Amino acid sequence: MAHERAGQPAQSSDLIDVDAVLAAYHEIVPDPKNPDQQVVFGTSGHRGSSLDGAFNDLHIAATTQAIVDYRASQGITGPVYLGKDTHALSLPAWRTAAEVLISNGVAVRAEREDEYTPTPALSRAIVVHNADPANAGAPADGIVVTPSHNPPRDGGFKYNPPHGGPADTDATKAIAARANALLADPAAIWRVTYAAAEPQVERFDYLSLYIDGLAEAIDLDAIRRSGLRMGADPMGGASVHYWQAIAERLQLDITVTNDTVDPAWSFMTLDTDGKIRMDPSSPDAMASLLANRTAYDLSTGNDADSDRHGIVTPDAGLMNPNAYLAVAIGYLYTHRSGWPQGIGVGKTLVSSSMIDRVVADLGLNLVEVPVGFKWFVPGLSDGTLGFGGEESAGASFLTRDGRTWTTDKDGILLCLLAAEILAVTQKTPSQLYSELTHRFGEPAYSRIDASADREQKARLAALSPADVTATELAGEPITAVLTKAPGNDAPIGGIKVTTENAWFAARPSGTEDKYKIYAESMRGPEHLAQVQAAAQDVVSRALGD
Repeated sequence: MAHERAGQPAQSSDLIDVDAVLAAYHEIVPDPKNPDQQVVFGTSGHRGSSLDGAFNDLHIAATTQAIVDYRASQGITGPVYLGKDTHALSLPAWRTAAEVLISNGVAVRAEREDEYTPTPALSRAIVVHNADPANAGAPADGIVVTPSHNPPRDGGFKYNPPHGGPADTDATKAIAARANALLADPAAIWRVTYAAAEPQVERFDYLSLYIDGLAEAIDLDAIRRSGLRMGADPMGGASVHYWQAIAERLQLDITVTNDTVDPAWSFMTLDTDGKIRMDPSSPDAMASLLANRTAYDLSTGNDADSDRHGIVTPDAGLMNPNAYLAVAIGYLYTHRSGWPQGIGVGKTLVSSSMIDRVVADLGLNLVEVPVGFKWFVPGLSDGTLGFGGEESAGASFLTRDGRTWTTDKDGILLCLLAAEILAVTQKTPSQLYSELTHRFGEPAYSRIDASADREQKARLAALSPADVTATELAGEPITAVLTKAPGNDAPIGGIKVTTENAWFAARPSGTEDKYKIYAESMRGPEHLAQVQAAAQDVVSRALGD
């Protein structure tokens, strides 16, 4: 059930005490024996709140030292590209990381203290650095300090190895294990004061590198010729300076609808559960932009680190991320003549089956992977995937001539792609999606989130095909029960059950204390409700309810 004030402006009682959050970062020392206060890498990075003893100075110092040790073991000798978003905890954690990196003799390239770096801009910097033959002997990697779209009280810390995308499980397990050992032995952490570290940090212009390269990935000429008017909402995040610079430097008619940066996010409307969450795929979090959707030919939103996108059209409002991914795939693979023939399409297994239908109609190879953008990194790196996207509004794709753009999610890129689509086709992405539903049917898709503690999440992640004893799902024969992804045979950390016209997947969240049930039916909302009921029964039994 939605919160009674979902979609309404935040009130003073909804806001964090920023001073308290910052004080807790320095004052609370985590207990290395308490599992709730240890370093844990979820889907992408370590996340938590300083107020809970889950994201504090010692966590970041220990994790940074663990990254230093890991990169040494892997022969990574180039600079670390260090970036941060606009969350209150990001700046102090960014400083802590710099102190440890500099003390260990690692070269650091970072923005200024009063600047912010979108995750895709950091990924782009790593990709460009390591593509330069002059840097072949000294590969770079990166750290981005962000909890993504999570609430203002949270902090996040993510490691991107030399491929430029999220670290894989082998890397994060090694880093987390070493970091937790260091929590119990902080004397083993090498560190100088920030006053000593700051002069040794090389200031790096992420913004210019990213914006100057956009013409490699987007048909900017088509957007300029069209004269379309675009509204961009950074949602108080790291893209706040980027959108204005994109408009000015690339001569595009883009209006930044809100340039406020406030670590309490007092200007936000509440998300569906009543929390402040900068999720551009949520109609409730995007309520302010939706209220003004007819003011522009196209409106867009990004989350705090700009790796997610929200697409708003005058005719349909906020597009479901699945719908936009299907349209983006259909457009890209018919408008990128510079891409090699036969390259695949990547999707997460909880994304809409509409994507499957579009890919099959184009005669392309579908690569279905578990949740987590890290699974797309190999394909985007070697060019065997032209596009990788996930249902939570994260995606990236190759440059127009088939080279790697980013290997992390790029919300800015996907927003500009929507403008290109409109400019070239003279149809909004939502109009193009309507055409897809007339061809392939209209899916009913939904995700249910519910609270779950660590033990419940572990039980859900351990589900096996034997836990599904039914032979039918909502009146249709079950065709598959999956615990591994078809595209790469990797464990999905949960379960997916499919029929001819429907499916559901259940998995624990990698970033929050909750579990998620995804479900879809090509037979309409009533059938979807039946599928969800069956899915809930499976999950309830797994959790012992």
